[in-house]
Amino acid sequence: MPAGPTGSWVPVALSSDLPAGTVLPARIPAGALALWRSQSGRVAASADRCPHRGMSLSHGFVRGETLSCIYHGWSYGQAGNCLRIPAHPGLTPPDAIRTVTHPVTEADGVVWVAVDEPTAAPPGLAGLVPLRSLTAFADIAAIEAAAGVKATADGLVNAGDIRLLLSSTRDGETLIHVLVSADAGPAARIAAARIAEGLRRKAEDIYKKGAAR
Repeated sequence: MPAGPTGSWVPVALSSDLPAGTVLPARIPAGALALWRSQSGRVAASADRCPHRGMSLSHGFVRGETLSCIYHGWSYGQAGNCLRIPAHPGLTPPDAIRTVTHPVTEADGVVWVAVDEPTAAPPGLAGLVPLRSLTAFADIAAIEAAAGVKATADGLVNAGDIRLLLSSTRDGETLIHVLVSADAGPAARIAAARIAEGLRRKAEDIYKKGAAR
């Protein structure tokens, strides 16, 4: 969805792209994230920066219920607090050592993150299921132009047989989650993926031409 006000939900990934024990980079208007799922299946969203030396935590690894930095192995819990410093195994890390975290939830197969405590649940996607995600090097206006329709306040674009759930990740870059009807068969899903790819290419061409003026 377009960059919303503080407390609004941003669709950052598909649940299927974040299996247990993994971490991946994501982005909200407030900045880069390390999005990770613990071995028990809980999802967390941490600022993508280790407080120790600034290494990207999205390059790290998940052990049990913690996220560890790949550089010196400092480990953090889902609340952002540092739980372990390998170079000092007998030390209980002070509470001041922590990463910034954001509210995170899953709904309808999508992982949503908010900058601050949200005032409502994420928008519902009743009857729709996620197919795939792709990044367009174009802004939301260019994607709307390519689809010939404006996005709703929730960031949904009705592009014929598919729906696009949009999230502006940075200037000139938009994350697109492709949604299809829950009863769509294999042929319809393949067709939807092709439509989405075509819309992305068209949007990028529109954006490039606009930027060149």
